[in-house]
Amino acid sequence: MSSSRNSLERWTGGSQGNGARSTKARKPDSGEDGAFLALTPERGRALLLVAARPAALTLTAMTVLVFATLLTARSGLAGTSGAIAASWLAAHQVPLVIGNTQLGLLPLLPTGLVLWLTWRETARAVEPDSSRADLTWLAGAAVAGPLLVTAVCSAVAEDASGVVALQPPNALAAFGWVLLLQLIAAAGGIASRSGHQLVSRLELPEWVIAAGYAARRTVLRLLAGGTAVTVLSFLLHWSRIGDTYQAAHDAVGVLGLTVLSLAYLPNVVLGAVGVLVGAGAQFGEVSIGLFSVVGGPIPAVPVLAALPSGPAATWWLVFLLIPAGLGAWNGLDCGRTSPDQATSPWATLTSAALTSMALTLLAAIGGGMLGSFGRVGLELPVFGLLVFGWLAIAGYAGLMFARWFVVPVGTVPRLAKPAAAGAPDDDHTYFDDHGEYDEHAYDDGYDDDPDGHYHDEDYYEDDYPDYDGPDLEVEVDGELVEEDAAEIPVASESASATTAPDIVDAEVVDPDPDPDPRPYFRSR
Repeated sequence: MSSSRNSLERWTGGSQGNGARSTKARKPDSGEDGAFLALTPERGRALLLVAARPAALTLTAMTVLVFATLLTARSGLAGTSGAIAASWLAAHQVPLVIGNTQLGLLPLLPTGLVLWLTWRETARAVEPDSSRADLTWLAGAAVAGPLLVTAVCSAVAEDASGVVALQPPNALAAFGWVLLLQLIAAAGGIASRSGHQLVSRLELPEWVIAAGYAARRTVLRLLAGGTAVTVLSFLLHWSRIGDTYQAAHDAVGVLGLTVLSLAYLPNVVLGAVGVLVGAGAQFGEVSIGLFSVVGGPIPAVPVLAALPSGPAATWWLVFLLIPAGLGAWNGLDCGRTSPDQATSPWATLTSAALTSMALTLLAAIGGGMLGSFGRVGLELPVFGLLVFGWLAIAGYAGLMFARWFVVPVGTVPRLAKPAAAGAPDDDHTYFDDHGEYDEHAYDDGYDDDPDGHYHDEDYYEDDYPDYDGPDLEVEVDGELVEEDAAEIPVASESASATTAPDIVDAEVVDPDPDPDPRPYFRSR
């Protein structure tokens, strides 16, 4: 539930104790485009929080860290403003030039925290019935605040270049990186709260939706696999971690190296993912892969102690089972949640492509130039193609396994497109074998009953052993009335000799319709 302090709804003018909420503060009859003109004070306050609060929290944390670093290092405070401006730009992956050293390899952990603040604030401001205009306002506010701070930090960095060895950043690169990253965070926050609403508006095919969910899970699994390999490498090179701390003369130095290593840990995890799929990682002249290792000079930082220095071992090839297994798992997920078949594995291929693009984008953000060491990161074209290849080939095998053993083609639930508002609930529409929608493609067990009740008893006996069939008992509320035989009209002499029948004065009460015991197969 979103916070009442940061939403696009307003309170009614009723009593304070009532607490009833009204509809959104926009013209009800002007349509969604007219909502751009309905900027009420309540909505302006919510948008101001979205634009200002993440940036304010980020600048506050950076100011505290900069002051703590300068005070513990016993250096002057003359370059404080320039250091804060450089920290803001570095958190948005803007390349910096300090003296003659180009710093393009920037830590991903601060970037993730900054974007998470924007994600959270935007998601809190989204309401379930937000219109396209409301979402556009939110996205614009989430981007406008950081862009304003970027303009100020660029000017501060240019002024501080006379005090500290910090060259002013390229304006196009600075605004471009901030716009891209903040827009991704805002879109993610909006989608996390109104994703189903957006999907229903776009009317995407079922296999596209299934591919999106499967790609999200696969990205997280690959990152988890890279994290596991990184931890294993740390354990194997534990003695080298202690050697890197010898350069720290006191506790402050140890703390600084530890914080620096934690900030760059996501970059190392991405490099481990590249090694797992066979692309390898480069650190200037150093090259690390499952098939070969080329040594060279590296900075003495604890997080880089996980890099192997010796020749590649044969048992390292076992790590190739990780992308293969995750690819098969992705295909199994697509087989369970989509109508993919052997001749049309569209959800599996789309999921592989989306995962490849997401990881390639992360690898592009997490790499860059590092002074005299050269470029650090993954070979992006090779890395993206290998990720897609592993997920597509192994995913197809997982899809076939799902079709043969887990979810055969005849039992795959063919879910309908999201129904429009006010659509009848009994309009059953399903996929046919070619991915098209057909209202008669999956009607086995359903008759022409307008209530859509199921009447296939074999299905209940096989899959619902405890189901005894529909309740056929009828509740009768009445009493037995005996009439005299003399009052019964007779049509003939023989009929009068018979005994008068018992007459039942009763009211038949129909029970509630038997609920459909197969909600998973009903159209949605």
